[in-house]
Amino acid sequence: MRDKKCSIVVSVFNEEAVIQQFHEELRHNIDSIDYTMEIIYVNDGSCDGSDKKLDHIAADDSRVKVLHFSRNFGHEAAMTAGIDYACGDVIICMDSDLQNPPALLNDMLQACEGGNDIVTMVRVDREDGGLYKRVTSRIFYRIINHLSDMQLQPNASDFFLITKPVADVLRKDFREKTRFMRGFVQIVGFHKTSISYRAPRRAAGESKYSFRKLVHFALSSMASFSKIPLKIGIYSGVMFGLLSLALIIYSVIMWIVNRPVGGYTTLIIFLSAFAAISLIVIGIIGYYIGFILDEVKGRPIYVVERITTSGNER
Repeated sequence: MRDKKCSIVVSVFNEEAVIQQFHEELRHNIDSIDYTMEIIYVNDGSCDGSDKKLDHIAADDSRVKVLHFSRNFGHEAAMTAGIDYACGDVIICMDSDLQNPPALLNDMLQACEGGNDIVTMVRVDREDGGLYKRVTSRIFYRIINHLSDMQLQPNASDFFLITKPVADVLRKDFREKTRFMRGFVQIVGFHKTSISYRAPRRAAGESKYSFRKLVHFALSSMASFSKIPLKIGIYSGVMFGLLSLALIIYSVIMWIVNRPVGGYTTLIIFLSAFAAISLIVIGIIGYYIGFILDEVKGRPIYVVERITTSGNER
């Protein structure tokens, strides 16, 4: 297999405490794999000492290339950059916090050799998950699968393998600024399979996703895969049209039988509900228009400030 090359893309953001340990474990697991290996670390604008640690790793290991972003562009952009710069026949994306176990790399490659172009890693449990993360993850996938025409594998992670033909499609055709890479990988087609795994605790540090970032990520992902929220205006318009028709009929009947219509409370409730739904619909439309604006601007998904390899920087 030495004539085949495997590129491992690792996104890094403020992982100074764990990055050296991750690399040692990664190196231990890939040394026995019969592929020519390339390791691409993407430093996503870290503001701790991760950049220096990565440069030191690159100096010691000729297989390592480090892409340093000019600022933090986000995890999705980091994976995109790694795939863009990878030159392997097979590309594996993973995180650097050791919650994507390097020990599973060989299983992924074997699944690929079995005729699969995509291998998604499905997290069945996580040692540091807790009830909150399990419930929110389940709700997220249930909502997005309900809204989208494409059905995504629940609990699929950003730990996945793709072959060069899949990577070429992602490089050429999936270039929108609002990105959901684990979703792109699942809807692009090709032969695919999945492997279940249990995510261990973080080796060090803490999750970089705050509640606000998770909400933004969820909303962006839903907007990327579904236009159904935009139809809320149509549905609410029909609903209020029927309610208005019912009120008109009721008022006419009351006028015919000469009984006054005391509808002040009903009118206030009706108008308040109508105003609230109208504002929600306007907000949803504004959210989608924001995505369109991002695409029209044509700004880059990421900016690489410098690239470090063994004994070289450019």
